[in-house]
Amino acid sequence: MQISNAGRAQVLVQALPYIQTHAGRTVVVKYGGSAMVDESLKDAVMSDIVLMQLVGIRVVVVHGGGKEISAMLRKIGKESRFVDGMRCTDRETIDVVQMVLAGKVNKDLVQLLERHGGRSVGLCGLDGGMLTAEKLEAEEDLGYVGSITKVDASVIRQSAENGYIPVISTVAGGENGEVYNINADTAAARIASELKAEKLILMTDVRGLLRDKNDESTLIPAVNVSDVPNLRNQGIIDGGMIPKIECCADAVRRGVERAHIIDGRIPHSILIELFTNEGIGTMLYQTEGTK
Repeated sequence: MQISNAGRAQVLVQALPYIQTHAGRTVVVKYGGSAMVDESLKDAVMSDIVLMQLVGIRVVVVHGGGKEISAMLRKIGKESRFVDGMRCTDRETIDVVQMVLAGKVNKDLVQLLERHGGRSVGLCGLDGGMLTAEKLEAEEDLGYVGSITKVDASVIRQSAENGYIPVISTVAGGENGEVYNINADTAAARIASELKAEKLILMTDVRGLLRDKNDESTLIPAVNVSDVPNLRNQGIIDGGMIPKIECCADAVRRGVERAHIIDGRIPHSILIELFTNEGIGTMLYQTEGTK
């Protein structure tokens, strides 16, 4: 579709109030799902993030990398095993997790942002004692899967204040030198809370929270965190949506202004959320208000 110069100008004018609102504020983006695999989507996300930085938004990227971890494990002849969506992480697997997440995936994203004209720095939860964790207690032993006990966002703040986009992989340190694998949604929510971010954005492979999970037209655009227990009791929040909604609700309760679950399969979904009145996906909030 061709857009005239006048049309382009009108788009910018309409976006201006949102740019003014978000300038100087912090937005934490959890980057994962199809947007990390599909090359055209990956390029769209990187350009969105660089644009956000250029208009004065302090962007923090927290990324996953489950597919890359599984691929590396296959290369060394090790099978991936999951319990309730969590990767069982023995000593050999945590070495691979650390190598893939804090190494290849993290540095590939830094390089890609730089190629799109951004300034970025790669970090992991071990840097500056950013994420401290203990072993996650579960019915079945998951190995080196951690639960965050402390967040120190000093190195993130310093990087953002110096004009860099922090790109963070979610491995954490234990009190006795252990390394733990941390769920990226959970880590992003805790980091956003510590930063008192304006927004937490979780990129997923679903439209958002649906009243009928088989009908995308039943998207629920906004949810007050006080309504989350009732929606769970009704079965509207179930399955893989439970931990995502709980992460967002927890972030809002801890001081994040708004949390959003958006469809990363839609090109430029971050910009649609930030710079349009309608937004996209499902927003969680604590008091009445607009996006």
